[in-house]
Amino acid sequence: MVHCLDWPVVAAGVPLDEPAAVLHANRVVATSPAARAVAVHRGLRRREAQARCPSLIVLDHDPVGEARAFEPVLLGVEAVTPRIEVTRPGRCAFPTRGPSRYFGGDTALAHRVVDLVAQVLDGRGEVRVGVADSPFAAALAARGDRHDRDDRVTVVPSGGDADYLAPFPVAALDRPDLTDVLVRLGLRTLGAVASLPVGDLMARFGWEGERAHRLAAGCDDRPPATRRPPPDLEARIELDPPADRVDQAAFVAKRLADQLHDELERRGLACTRVAVVAETEHGERRERLWRHEGALSVAAIADRVRWQLAGWLQGGTAVRPTSGVAVLALVPDEVVPATGRQLGFWGGQTEAAERAIRALARVQGILGSGSVTVPEQAGGRHPGELVDLVPAETVDLALRGSRTPPGPGEAPTAAPWPGRLPPPSPAVVLVDPVPVTVVDRLGEPVGVSGRGLVTAAPARLSRDGGSGVTIDSWAGPWPVDEHWWDADAHHRQARFQVVTDDGRAHLLVVESGRWWLEATYD
Repeated sequence: MVHCLDWPVVAAGVPLDEPAAVLHANRVVATSPAARAVAVHRGLRRREAQARCPSLIVLDHDPVGEARAFEPVLLGVEAVTPRIEVTRPGRCAFPTRGPSRYFGGDTALAHRVVDLVAQVLDGRGEVRVGVADSPFAAALAARGDRHDRDDRVTVVPSGGDADYLAPFPVAALDRPDLTDVLVRLGLRTLGAVASLPVGDLMARFGWEGERAHRLAAGCDDRPPATRRPPPDLEARIELDPPADRVDQAAFVAKRLADQLHDELERRGLACTRVAVVAETEHGERRERLWRHEGALSVAAIADRVRWQLAGWLQGGTAVRPTSGVAVLALVPDEVVPATGRQLGFWGGQTEAAERAIRALARVQGILGSGSVTVPEQAGGRHPGELVDLVPAETVDLALRGSRTPPGPGEAPTAAPWPGRLPPPSPAVVLVDPVPVTVVDRLGEPVGVSGRGLVTAAPARLSRDGGSGVTIDSWAGPWPVDEHWWDADAHHRQARFQVVTDDGRAHLLVVESGRWWLEATYD
């Protein structure tokens, strides 16, 4: 396993000695070493990360850009073996049996790969290589959690995966829901999980329990039930005229992914590893293997095609082809019997949802990458911060359709967000708040003191100098003091919920003595 540390930050071109964090859906997904030194780590919300480090460089998660930057690294590893398997941008794997014999053993091979990748990175990042019997153990070995941080190579002796994995915490399984239960049951290490009978884990956790036991015991994440795919499963198309833009080729790849997925489903199979083959009209060819932890969905296959083509068509002069893509093919390299999928309690993805996903892909193919956005739940104190619009290509839409939305009175995020409005959230949030006037029964303006206390009960609400409406009931104030560390962005305000005599409910905010209508409840 070849692991380029902090790859999202490296791919963005930010030096690792600068505090930087990559965010997706308003949550930190990657950090630089300098950011971790000031307690900014994965899982933090944007505001909490910026509170811990006001000088933090905030970057948006860009999987296409990360894949494009990772292509030269893959070309460097290809000098050792062509059988490279990409799990995600910044990490790839390959079988060592043949190359190890040629280069004089696993250790010599690993150091050779480190040197090749280091030449490509040219000091912009750090690379580590782990060698083990199972991909899971090799991935943890490449992370370097149990060896000298200055040693860039870890080779687990053959047959020693279980002993090597035993001290790791169960969090290494990267299944938060499962590991939380395991910890509460007293199973804190992988060795403790591997010591249990697999039947007991399956009875309690189903296939997730079996997978956890296999990984903890140093085996593959699934039983050896893979089979050679039939040759007629290959999905292939010729593009006329050739596509020289990533979004054009990605739109065609979505159709190919639909075709491949339908044929696999008809045969009761699921694809866990797929080869993406692209050829130009000048005979240039690029083939890459992509693996997924579970079965590859249509959206997952399309995403990987887009990543690979972005790294090829938008790469440097040494990588970029001389003409557009004329042939595109998807070849399932490893298939397993389909075991089905766990649907939501109230049903799974519908045909209408699948049609909507295809429509989004078509619009994106016409307008270009980043042109289609979808809502993503986020965290914050303001109503307008509860939902962000993110590019559709950065989200697995098929997976989103199976999620259960928050219930009534349930916060959309786990963060506490002191000062956040109590649920339910307003139905209409104004882009530009409307100035209003709020007075008490005597016609005097209502204000909020420095201690967060209202000077008088709000009695009447008006806008544009009109007569206004009577306030029948109100709640608040909810004071908010934000960005205290930034003199330019610092502001203090208080919010009120009011119900007027015309039967409408509004969200009002007062700041520096001025009132604004911010949102309306349905």
